[in-house]
Order: sequence, then C-alpha cells, then structure tokens
Amino acid sequence: MTAALRVSTAALRVVPLAGAGTVAGLTATALVAGVLPVLFAVAGSQVLGASAGPVRGPRLLVWFVVATGALLLREVLAQLQTALAELAARRIDGAVTARMMNAALAGPGLTPLTRPATVDALRIAARELEEGVRSPGQAGAAAVVLLARVVEWAGYCLCVAVAFAWWAGPVLAGVVLLFRHAQRYGLRRYAAARDALAGPEREIDYLRRLSVAPDAGKEIRVFGLGGWLHERLGAAYHAWLTPLWAARRAAYLAPFYRVTAVGVPAVALVLAALGATGGHLPATAFFLTVLATLGAVRLGEFYPEVDLQLTVGMRAYDAVGRFVRQAGDPAPAGSGPAPGVRDAIRFDGVSFAYPGRDRPVLNRLDLTLPAGRCTAIVGVNGAGKSTLIKLLSRLHDPDSGRILVDGMDLAGIDVAAWRRRIAVTFQDFARYETSAADNIGLGAADFLDDRAGIRAAAEAAGIAADLDRLPAGLDTPLAPHLTGGTGLSGGQWQRIALARAVFALRHGARVLVLDEPTASLDVRTEARFFDEFATLTRGATTVLVSHRFATVRHADHIVVLAEGRVAERGTHDELIARGGHYARMYGLQAARFDDRQVPA
Repeated sequence: MTAALRVSTAALRVVPLAGAGTVAGLTATALVAGVLPVLFAVAGSQVLGASAGPVRGPRLLVWFVVATGALLLREVLAQLQTALAELAARRIDGAVTARMMNAALAGPGLTPLTRPATVDALRIAARELEEGVRSPGQAGAAAVVLLARVVEWAGYCLCVAVAFAWWAGPVLAGVVLLFRHAQRYGLRRYAAARDALAGPEREIDYLRRLSVAPDAGKEIRVFGLGGWLHERLGAAYHAWLTPLWAARRAAYLAPFYRVTAVGVPAVALVLAALGATGGHLPATAFFLTVLATLGAVRLGEFYPEVDLQLTVGMRAYDAVGRFVRQAGDPAPAGSGPAPGVRDAIRFDGVSFAYPGRDRPVLNRLDLTLPAGRCTAIVGVNGAGKSTLIKLLSRLHDPDSGRILVDGMDLAGIDVAAWRRRIAVTFQDFARYETSAADNIGLGAADFLDDRAGIRAAAEAAGIAADLDRLPAGLDTPLAPHLTGGTGLSGGQWQRIALARAVFALRHGARVLVLDEPTASLDVRTEARFFDEFATLTRGATTVLVSHRFATVRHADHIVVLAEGRVAERGTHDELIARGGHYARMYGLQAARFDDRQVPA
C-alpha cells in the first residue's frame, strides 16, 4: 500500500502541468462523481425500505427521484470527466515531451544518446508518450480521477458503520484495501518485469522496423532473407514472452491465492440479514448495508480508468527522468559571444577518446585552420577526420587541450551563438520529410521566408533545375509517402544538403565544414561543383574532408591526419613532391582511373 501511495503521490506532482482551470474542473468532477454512487445507495435503500413498509406516499417518490437523479447525473459526469481527463493528459504529456526533447537537444554532446541504458529509457518513455494510452499525462489525470473512487469507498464504509455496526465500516475498508493491494501489487510486478526485458523488446522493435523498411526491403528480397527474418523475429519474441508469461502468472495469480478476507463481507451480510429477520435491524438499514457492502467490495477490483495508467504511466515518467539524467552532458558553461573568425581556428594539444575506448582518436593534435581559406583534411579511416568536425561543432568537447577561435577558447563561447557561425554538411546528412524549400532553408531556420535566398542556394548547389521539375517546385514535399511528395536520388539529396549549408553562409555562418561533400555525385557534377567552389565559399573559413583527391586538390592547403595527429601539411603540389603519405594515397587512387603502374 505504501508503494501504491508513493506512485499516486508522484503522479499528483505532475498534475499542475495540466493548468489550474483543468485541474480544478477535473477535481470537482471527481468529488461529485464519488459522492453520487453513495447517494444512490442511500436513496435506493430508502426506496426499498419504504416499499417494504405500510406507507408508500410522497416519501417513496422523493427518494426515487433522488436515486434516479444521482444515477443519471453520474452518467453525465462520466462523459465530462473523460473529456477533462483527456485534456489534462494531453497537456501534461506535452510538457513532458518538451522536457524530453530539451534534454535530448540541449546538451552539446551526442555520446550520452548512444548509451544502452539511455536508449532503453528513451524508448520506454517515447512509446508511451506516442501511444498516449498509459502515458505520464494519463497517470496524472488518473491520480485525480482516483479521488472519485476514494470518496465512494469512504462513503460506503461510513454507511455500513452507521447503518449496521461501527466496527463493520473499518473492517470493510480493510478488506477493500487488501483486494486493491493484490491488484496494484500484481500490476507493479508485471510492469517491472516488462521494464527488465527492455533489451529483448528493443531487438523486436528493430526487427519489425527492418521488415517493413523500404531501404532494407531491397536486400531482404535480393538475398532471400525473408525466412531468416521470420526466424530471428520469432526467436526474439519467444525470448521476450517466456519470462514475461512467468512474471504475469506470478504477478496476477499468486496474490489472489493469499487473499482470504473475501469471506468477511459475506459474514457481515449474513449478520445483517439475521438482524433484519430478527427485527433488530430496520429494513432501510438492512438494504443500505447490503448496497454499501456490495458497492465497496466492487471497489476492490481493477479500475480501468486508473490502474494501468498509474502503474505504467508513472514508469514512463520515471523513464523520462532517467533519460534526462543520463542524457546528462551538463549545459555548456560558455556564454561569450561568437567571434567573427577573422584570424584562425587552432587546435592546441587536443586529445579526445570516445567513451568505452582506451585509445584516443585525436592525440595532442596541433592544427591551424586559417580564416578565409580552404583547408582539406585527409587520412585513412579512423584517423580522426570526422571526430575533428564533431569537436569543431561542439558535438563533443576535448578531453584535454583547447580549440581557439581568434584566440578565444571555444569552450567559453555560447554554444548556440557558435553554431550560428558554422555550417556543416555531414556525411550522413539529414533528409527532412518536408518541402524542398524547407530542406534548404533549415540551414538558417530563422530565415525560412527568404525564398530568394533559398533559390540562390539551390542554384549554387546545382539542384535548382531538378527542383523546378518537381510537381510543386520548391514546395514539393521530399517524401514519397506524403501527399504530392516525391523522392530524390542520393546525388540530388547531397546537393540539397550542400544548398542548406550555402543558405547558412548567406545568413551569418562564417565557417563551412564539408564532410565528403561529393561522395554521391557523379564525376561531371563533381567537376561542375568545384568549378563554382570558390564562388560558393568566398570569405568563409572552409574545412573540407574527403577521400576523393580530385576534390581536395582544390584546397588552399591540405592536412594529412595519421593516428590522431598531423602527419603532413602543404599544398597538393608540395605534398606530391614530398612523396610521403599523401603522395602514396593519391597515387593509389589515381591508379583506379588509368592503367599507369603505381610506384612502391
């Protein structure tokens, strides 16, 4: 009972998120809804008592009207209570969802979002918030609605104490609480067992998504993976359901075997019947005792409007709390204004290792990115190129060392202000399910109404002509499943991402980071892009990461990373003449395009 009270109390703490007016209306409705069944029992017993007596005049009619009115008003209030509870739940869930989104987006780092415990907490919370059936909002509303059941329970027990015997009221109250304990205890154990199986359930979710995903569907069909997928999904379900079935049996059946107090209300009714037949208990009191006892015993059952919502919904709310704590990068302390990047960006002895890995990706890296120039970063896989971009974007912070922007430590700069200074085209860029114009304009979301700028960015990235051929031009949704929407090729999407970065430059960005910007472009489109590259990046400090040496040779200078440090630096011609790492990598790649022998 302590655990049930703790859950209900915790649920009440989220109720204010629904707003004072909604909470007041729901509370008043719950109070009246709890009183009406008791009033019906009192009026009903009066009707039955008057019917059994010799006189059936106006008194019978009055009590009949009261009983009927209580019954009808209870039905009307039930609809109002449902509407108010739904409104309260939606408002609470909205506030909780905002809290979860803020936790996911507020911190500068991405690493916490990849931890298994954090992912499990997010999945539990998001599932209930999306479905809205057993969500934190439903739990908060249920905590108020539960007031109706509590008032009804107290009213019935008081009626029995007054009408039959003082001791019968507390005894009946205890019996109902024992039944409720069994119900809530079973629900809590079942919910805890399901939470403990979050890992297997995550695998089931993944396999179900995989089976219907269009991208994976191609390989599943070509390689004949349908049978493997069925077997894997069946095994995952079995591994999940077997312990869940056992937990459900233990949670729901065992507590009821231990409840022996079911005979207590029966004994009370027998005693009441004997008192009535012996003339010691008036008929009205007998009927009230029977009606109140039966009504109270019924309150020991499962509450469809409360129990699951409280038990599972508060677990979802606890999952939100765990996610917020585990998402856990502290808010960056920096509050300084973002500099204009007029001198240089310097990596000063920067080291960084991902959590769970002993070997650093960057190891005391010293690197200078001159302002207004293009620096290309090359190196083998794992050399630290993408990590460098993430540190520059404040998606991670260095374990040691500093990143200096015009001499100012990046850690001391307000992260939002800095990100307005930087435009990044990641290798795994986002494909937003919205219009083509929005996909470009989201590079500077405050300027989505700059249609001229969006078109100029599309033209600069060489995608404008393709977009003009779409059904609604720039307003066409870039998702085939949306009404009027369409899909794009990989190369077209890459040019959309480039246009997004160009649009950011138009609206205040001073640093342009391009991670494999031409990976999905054909040779002709790539050549055209770099013919216009100088125009696109004029005045910007550009960082270009690419494996394609036809791309990086256009840079003002080139840096070769190896084992987390700068191995070489210089122009293309200087590095070729030096005959080191860069020259060897360039020669190996060039050999793919002609028949020349590459020297050892």
